[in-house]
Amino acid sequence: MTDITFETALDARVEEMLDACTRCGKCVEVCPSVSPAGVSHSSSAEIISGILDIVRSGEGPETSRKWAASCMLSGDCIRACDYGVNPRFLLAMARVAIAKNENELPERRRRGVTRFRETSRDVTTLSRLQLTDAMLERLGQKSASVSRPIEAPDFVFYTGCNVLKTPHIALLALDIMDALGITYQVMGGPTHCCGVSQLRAGDVEMSGRMGSNTIEKMSHSKSGQVISWCPSCYVQFNETTLPTIERQIGSRPFEMTPFLRFLHGRLAQLAPLLHRQVKMRVALHRHPGVSGIIEAAVEILQTIPGIELVDLKQPAVGLQSVNVGVLPAFKRKLQLDELQAACDASVDALVAVYHSDHRELCAHERDWPFRIVNILEVVGESMGLHRHDRFKQLKLMQDADQIVAECSDLIAQHGLGVAAARNVVVEAMLGDQPLPLLKTADLDVAGVGQAAGE
Repeated sequence: MTDITFETALDARVEEMLDACTRCGKCVEVCPSVSPAGVSHSSSAEIISGILDIVRSGEGPETSRKWAASCMLSGDCIRACDYGVNPRFLLAMARVAIAKNENELPERRRRGVTRFRETSRDVTTLSRLQLTDAMLERLGQKSASVSRPIEAPDFVFYTGCNVLKTPHIALLALDIMDALGITYQVMGGPTHCCGVSQLRAGDVEMSGRMGSNTIEKMSHSKSGQVISWCPSCYVQFNETTLPTIERQIGSRPFEMTPFLRFLHGRLAQLAPLLHRQVKMRVALHRHPGVSGIIEAAVEILQTIPGIELVDLKQPAVGLQSVNVGVLPAFKRKLQLDELQAACDASVDALVAVYHSDHRELCAHERDWPFRIVNILEVVGESMGLHRHDRFKQLKLMQDADQIVAECSDLIAQHGLGVAAARNVVVEAMLGDQPLPLLKTADLDVAGVGQAAGE
């Protein structure tokens, strides 16, 4: 057993990256957050130099603090660096340093616990408003969350937490893997936390503990591979937790592959299963934060017979929609411009990849002349697979009392409590609407909206 703690190993990684950074500023120059965050008046070299100061001491120039707070996790900075530095990781560490500088550990721990509990409450409630016990079991909840199969599966499929709010997406992923003939164990939800909420609160020790516990649970597949869905979890594990644990114990517990890249790597096997024509003119809602995802999504869509893919020529920024929420007015304008571009292009559907994209956009289907769907719905349609989008059906009602009445059987079955369920519907479903719907608000994109988790 190693004597090196998670926090000590993380600090050593950070120091190496700080030493490797030349302060050239290329990461700042390519960052799509700089202009909307209002820091473009400072030089790129000054901004990144300030970030290094913040990481070391928790204090630094206001422009650098603002840039760190405005990171959408787009990943352009990583691709721009010629020195092996991950500026996105350094910005995360700058935010941790600021949190440590501003609050003592008990307060940081309290904030991390509060965020975790809120996420757990929202995920648990919204998933149970849509799923029976059998479906929850299939998604790795209930007893499946702690049981280990007799024979190790080919892969572990890690959902993360928040995709369970839109469970038809996760269920389609399982259906597609079934059709490909691979075996897997599903893990995810609050019992398998990646630790990102604790890290954002500045509680590094607890983040490492929770992430390490989850990693240990996921380290039992034949292939030594974990297929992941959530991009936030993917970044948390691949840029923070797994490299730190590798430094602690001298080896990497497993490799993690995003689901769309996994599908793309098996496109030759998948293509013959895409046998049904899907005659649709579609546009792809794009986020570049995880390398290769947009390219994989494009090629998969182009392989589906009947699909006509239209490029709306809109900016692609952020890790997923929820991460763009650090710049609320910018985000609302991006979403409105994309909806208008999709309308002007006469598409049949705007196709999103991630769960937060779908949650934020799906209710706009009511007001625009095209559908809003997840990419796995399009893949599934060509394969003859279908999962009802219960989340969108409920959100389109735009009435908390009507939604609760519609879900009364499941509320009773799961013992949720009507008042508690209604509160989550208001906050985490109807409140998850950064760009107001056309018929419930005017088009003032500077108006108030909120994003509820990932």
